Amino acid sequence: MKAEKKEVNAIVLDVLLKGHPDDPRPPFKREPIVQAMGMEQFKLLELVPKANVQIELHEKVYIGDSERNKIERVKRRIGYAELTITAQGELPFIIEKVVKDREQDFVTFFNKAISITPKLHMLHLLPGIGKKLMWEILESRTKKPFESFADISSRIKSLPHPEKMIQARILEELMEKEVKYHLFTTK
Repeated sequence: MKAEKKEVNAIVLDVLLKGHPDDPRPPFKREPIVQAMGMEQFKLLELVPKANVQIELHEKVYIGDSERNKIERVKRRIGYAELTITAQGELPFIIEKVVKDREQDFVTFFNKAISITPKLHMLHLLPGIGKKLMWEILESRTKKPFESFADISSRIKSLPHPEKMIQARILEELMEKEVKYHLFTTK
């Protein structure tokens, strides 16, 4: 089994200065918590901030192995259901931002997506892509690889917003416990 890759940067979804409200310990024993999403594998995390630092919603924080400015430690990985209402509300906006920032990675996905089984293609896992649209994408990319989301939507007329399909799939993978195939997140 290969070692799981660590997240290096995360984006803040919620800051709980008095700890998590569901923590059964008395308030004076709780530690401050930051709920965040990793920028590479979209892992949902609880982080412990350093004392006396200001952390804002949507702020990018370094959580790698080198010296950290604002984060003391990564406390644990969490599931979607463990996110606060605020964090759940911010998540779609954060995913949208990360997908835009990493556009080239997701364009590469459209260019290199392959069959998973004889009857199932990676592109089928994106919401709204059926067999006809999948074949149109595959045919178009063999003529010339896609260069951007705009290029995809200009060449595949029935796909006006490919980035929204990616965003929807990432959110689905984070929300659902029973997702069989993870395209963009890790279990």
